[in-house]
Amino acid sequence: MDPVDALERIATLLERSRAGRYKEEAFRRAADTVRQHPAEELRALAAAGKLGDLPGIGSSTARVIAQALAGEVPEYLARLEAEAEPDAGPGAPIRAALRGDLHLHSDWSDGGATIEQMARKGAELGHEYLALTDHSPSLTVAHGLEPERLETQLELVARLNAELAPFRILTGIEVDILADGALDQSDDLLAELDVVVASVHSKLRMAEQPMTDRMVAAIASPHTDILGHCTGRMVLGKGRPESTFDADLVFGACAHFDKAVEINCRPERLDPPMRLLEEVVTAGCKVSIDSDAHAVGQLEWQPYGCARAAEAGVAEDAIVNTWPVDRLLAWTASHS
Repeated sequence: MDPVDALERIATLLERSRAGRYKEEAFRRAADTVRQHPAEELRALAAAGKLGDLPGIGSSTARVIAQALAGEVPEYLARLEAEAEPDAGPGAPIRAALRGDLHLHSDWSDGGATIEQMARKGAELGHEYLALTDHSPSLTVAHGLEPERLETQLELVARLNAELAPFRILTGIEVDILADGALDQSDDLLAELDVVVASVHSKLRMAEQPMTDRMVAAIASPHTDILGHCTGRMVLGKGRPESTFDADLVFGACAHFDKAVEINCRPERLDPPMRLLEEVVTAGCKVSIDSDAHAVGQLEWQPYGCARAAEAGVAEDAIVNTWPVDRLLAWTASHS
């Protein structure tokens, strides 16, 4: 087994299991180091027990490299591969129908991988497109993109699309819904993008009526395409309660303005809760099943959302990322 492949796969599986960025990056750094040394040198170092002398190689990564060089499947990798993969269950047909992922982050904001790495993983998963939706400026903790950086990113995406065709990176943003319902980016730039996910990230405990007004104003914007993780809840770790809003009005606005409600697949979010997802279906809303991935391995989380979509009775044709890219982009363009 190639040691670089083993180290990269372990990093991906650690990302999928939310092991923590420190561990994930340790294996990717080790892979970068191994790439710089010929196999003969690595074998000699392994035989002498000196792989750890290389920069970025610790005891765990050295053991993986040595076992891979010996033609074995590294024990660390075998253990991670044996852990349960995300299971779509009754949502398996929905997962098979997905053509893309419309909410994910790169190292341009708070993600851990390059745009190209995220795109290549998406293609490996069978996607035809991914929407790059790094954060907007007000989310400074996530290194949100000021207009100048976003314009530079759009130039990079154009170059990557020329290299990766027919796979396509859609231009996009996860734009903050500000307290007054305005979107946290210039109208001119938002109008250039293929996909806009609008999400609340601040003042999550706002009273129900102003939160409802705030969300409806954002949904009514001609730039918004998808309402992201609508309750803002967290269900793992310390957790975070749901934001409160009038679901009839918010989902009614999504249906009226033909906007999609996101089924967020992050294990700590799984947003909206099932009772609200059933209201989304009743209201006749479109949905988008998105990983909200911040690392390559997290792109594999979509089955979690597919299972929830099946349980709620979401019709396949109501899921916008089951559509061919031309149909998807005609829908997003119709909002403006």
